[in-house]
Amino acid sequence: MSKFADKAIAHERRRAGETALSDFADYVEKQQRRRQYPGASGGEPSASATTHEEHDELDILETLGLADESEHIKLKELLLNPTDDNRTRLKELLVSRIEEGRGETLFDVGTENNGESMALTLEEYGKAFAYVQDVARELKAGVRVLLSKNTGAETDVESPSKDSCSKVMIRRQPDSIDELLEIRVAVVGNVDAGKSTLLGVLTKGTLDDGRGRTRVNLFRHKHEIESGRTSSVGMEILGYDVDSNIVASGDPGRKLKWEEIGHRSAKVIGFTDLAGHERYLRTTVFGLLGTSPDYVMLMVAANNGLIGMSKEHLGIAMALNVPVLVVITKIDICPPQILAQTISQLTKILKSPGARKIPIFIKNKEEVINTATQFVSERICPIFQVSNVTGEGLDFVRTFLNILPFHGKFDPDAPFEFHVNDCFSVPFVGTVVSGVVKSGAIHAGDNILVGPDSLGNFTPTTIRSIERKRLPVPVCSAGQSASFALKRVRRKDVRKGMVVLPKLEGVAPKAYWQFTAEVLILSHATTIKPKYQAMLHVGPVSQTCRIVAIDRDLMRTGDRASVVFEFCQRPEFLCVGDKLLFREGRTKGLGIVTATGFDKSIFPNAEAEEKDKDEKVGAKGSSKADTKGVAKGDVKKPELKKEAAHR
Repeated sequence: MSKFADKAIAHERRRAGETALSDFADYVEKQQRRRQYPGASGGEPSASATTHEEHDELDILETLGLADESEHIKLKELLLNPTDDNRTRLKELLVSRIEEGRGETLFDVGTENNGESMALTLEEYGKAFAYVQDVARELKAGVRVLLSKNTGAETDVESPSKDSCSKVMIRRQPDSIDELLEIRVAVVGNVDAGKSTLLGVLTKGTLDDGRGRTRVNLFRHKHEIESGRTSSVGMEILGYDVDSNIVASGDPGRKLKWEEIGHRSAKVIGFTDLAGHERYLRTTVFGLLGTSPDYVMLMVAANNGLIGMSKEHLGIAMALNVPVLVVITKIDICPPQILAQTISQLTKILKSPGARKIPIFIKNKEEVINTATQFVSERICPIFQVSNVTGEGLDFVRTFLNILPFHGKFDPDAPFEFHVNDCFSVPFVGTVVSGVVKSGAIHAGDNILVGPDSLGNFTPTTIRSIERKRLPVPVCSAGQSASFALKRVRRKDVRKGMVVLPKLEGVAPKAYWQFTAEVLILSHATTIKPKYQAMLHVGPVSQTCRIVAIDRDLMRTGDRASVVFEFCQRPEFLCVGDKLLFREGRTKGLGIVTATGFDKSIFPNAEAEEKDKDEKVGAKGSSKADTKGVAKGDVKKPELKKEAAHR
């Protein structure tokens, strides 16, 4: 009876942790908008962060067409009445929407902003579409029809009405590489799920032979090629031009260099290929937090289902509140009944209280386009079924990635901050650091600070040059991944987890040993008390931490508390509002930094901790003195023996 009771209690605790996860992730997301950036006056959040919540409601009103329409002119009049004023207004409308979408926008020809049909005939639709193409050409943008109804084109789908309409992608050619739209997608899943193979098929443009031939180019180490398993963070890119075509080589099997893709692309999907084996979980968590992905692509093998590390990776993505899309691979070798079991299991997990996702199985192009336009919502989870050998379902994935909107939450108006994800020593260039610009902008030749080192100090240096996707650029801004060549800095003096900050007069950045965070325990077998140690991940920082104090006696699964952490190895640079994840074995916790340092009045048990520490230090000191005395006595003993023998 006690066994069943223990199982029931453990199940209830696990359910409590799952239920609390979704609510706490939403709370963390709201608090992160108020993140205090380094160098901000008085530690206040930036203006764009404080007004974000107010704009959310206005955006919803506009998308639903509930805003005041007295100032707006119907789109039908702009499209069918091509006067100079209407042309100017249409151009202004397209420019504002393209800038809002960071270089691209979806436009409905034949549908008003509030969703009402313009009831266009085929002849009227032809005139309106040609007019949109003409205006877009003036803006140096391409137009691609994604979906149409009653137009007689190949993109037509069945429709109950007889009105002609279409949904088009308008994408502007960037003036320079630093304006290139980049979307980061982290690829996770259990070992042998086909992550590297799918990326090889997408980026190389050829199908796999069933033995992993296309994945070889993605591996970085010899042992990865021999074992077929990724153990490091791999990077690959997929480019789309202004006409929404994939940038690929004319020769079958030849893979373009990053420089060629960057020059010919208007939009780039940057894939982060992460390890699926349990042994490399730390590397995978570092990739998920350090690279700041816009989306997470979860790979599930159809013949294995959602097993092993797949659940772990899905839980981490949920905790970080990153939109997730699922790709079921190997459907060509999976029996139908096993595939049905995998789909049933996946649906059950996604609908559970911890995930609260709405699974949408993609079966046609219309579902692809409708899901991609609504994918900014974290509740929707599209599910694709593909085969890397036969090519089934791959076109849906390519179309989905083409439409995928920019989702990153970065503040370009805040002070500059750059997180270092990797370090290199390049011949004839020097030390190079790569990572993601979290906020602000930086130019080549600017004076910066790199740190902190093991003592918490920052090293002043200068940016020699900047590269994006292996192409030189003069400037990079918030949300972009880049590499900096540094002057007068040795490779051994930089490491992963450091930050790059602007060098400002009178403003000295600080590194902290201790900080306070509000945490939620997602899973733990027993209780968590002060002195508990775990691996902590904050952005690119991965370091062992010790719990110094808790605002209660102990914590269990599903508990939410304010906790003081202390780094064990070296101080790190943190800001209020940073997300954190800590783990140790099966123990997992999610949190957000609420203060650097801690208030002793809130944590009364912290004083007791310090007293115990002082007593231990004193005890150690007295024991050392005793041992020294004993040692001195032992030294004298042989002399006494010699004297006795002489007598």
